[in-house]
Amino acid sequence: MTDAIRFADDWARWHAERERNLAAPHGFLAITSLRWLTPEPTRFDDAPGRWSSTAEGVVVELAEGEELDVGGTAVSGRYVFAELAERASVFARHGERALEVAIRGGQAILRPRDPDHALRTGHVATPAYAPDERWALRGRYLPFDAPRAVTVGAVAEGLEHVYDAPGRVEFEPPDGGGAHRLTVFNGHRPGHLTALFTDATSGVTTYAAVRSLSIGPPDDAGRVALDFNRAVNLPCAYTDFATCPLPPAGNRLPVAVEAGERLPRERGGPAA
Repeated sequence: MTDAIRFADDWARWHAERERNLAAPHGFLAITSLRWLTPEPTRFDDAPGRWSSTAEGVVVELAEGEELDVGGTAVSGRYVFAELAERASVFARHGERALEVAIRGGQAILRPRDPDHALRTGHVATPAYAPDERWALRGRYLPFDAPRAVTVGAVAEGLEHVYDAPGRVEFEPPDGGGAHRLTVFNGHRPGHLTALFTDATSGVTTYAAVRSLSIGPPDDAGRVALDFNRAVNLPCAYTDFATCPLPPAGNRLPVAVEAGERLPRERGGPAA
């Protein structure tokens, strides 16, 4: 097997796993609504109980005969989801549905998820650029003296997210033209980094608002690998019930990154 074939096969396996996670029974494609909770207890048509955001936490008041499963425990009556952390989620189950309770931008939300939701059952695989080894780049990590709190906008109007940025990564596109820098945030695993960005393909062949790139830990010399073939869409590329962050200032690349995931069919993109 040649290196080029191995590279393409590795990418194909990665992308297939991405699609499996995206189309999971309670993944983002299963979300049926996004509810911004207030102090006023409110009943919604896609979730049992009356929901509110209080000083105690998120409260659900279940009527007689209504029940939720929270962490394997059946709950009824009044239940408090206390001490929710920003960007964390807690899930309750109601039959085949999952109810996500979370804090986003300091505000409490409820997002019911139904495996039979049409967006999930009708999902067509996300189109992507063919894997291209030229876009598997080497870059350099440039840490700040101390992490900086960076406020970014969100696809949800009026919402803001705050992330710690430990530094920037610098790289040169495959066709040259000089170095570019991206502000990076901490990734989902220790030592890993995440870059939110747009580029000259955004709004043309890729989703307009944002794409995301995971970057492994820098080596001892500060070198990092940036494989733009694995640039991915965030949930907002598929559903209006997302609260995705937008890229920080300065993370719009003037070059066309013709690599990674493209505009999904859900947003008018081509068949995969």
